[in-house]
Amino acid sequence: MTRKYTIIIEKDEAGWLVSEVVELPGCHTQAKTIDQLIERTKEAIRAYLGDSEEKDISTDFIGIQQIEV
Repeated sequence: MTRKYTIIIEKDEAGWLVSEVVELPGCHTQAKTIDQLIERTKEAIRAYLGDSEEKDISTDFIGIQQIEV
């Protein structure tokens, strides 16, 4: 069974792309290209879930908003 996850992608000071999976606390990875980042993120999700996708997964993601101050 496939499942959709929300990821946040940012660029760090060194130019690396960093993804964080919102529903899986502590599940994150980095890469130099977006294609590589997506593949590594999928690998990180699989590793996080291990053999079981029955783990309690948070689905309380509301959204992202940018504001200017």
